[in-house]
Amino acid sequence: MNSLAIQTCDGRTTFAPAETIAVDVQWELADEPESLELRLVWNTSGKGQTDIGVEKVIPLDAPGMSGSRRLEVDLPAAPYSFSGKLVSLIWALELVAKPSEDSCRTEITIAPGQCEVLLYREPNKQTVDE
Repeated sequence: MNSLAIQTCDGRTTFAPAETIAVDVQWELADEPESLELRLVWNTSGKGQTDIGVEKVIPLDAPGMSGSRRLEVDLPAAPYSFSGKLVSLIWALELVAKPSEDSCRTEITIAPGQCEVLLYREPNKQTVDE
């Protein structure tokens, strides 16, 4: 059974734009891969067509059947992670084994204040004392 994992070194999943983050990747594969790739990707989700982009690829050549590595990833200054009523933009880190295409994915947030930008207002929540 193949196992791939990605974890940020400090356990966070929310980051400021242009921040450099440290990521630990681990793998245990039944067949030796030609390479592994850590990818910084984005996709849209919601109504309409889904758009997908690859911002950065960090190759790990000759990784062997199992192992782990610590990598640094420079996050982009934009676009920010956001959610709207019709569409959202989601960032993620993906670890992909080549040529099998086995992979794992960890979603992250990239935005000012390390909080996803909301393109709508949530209704005020009020409590009523009885």
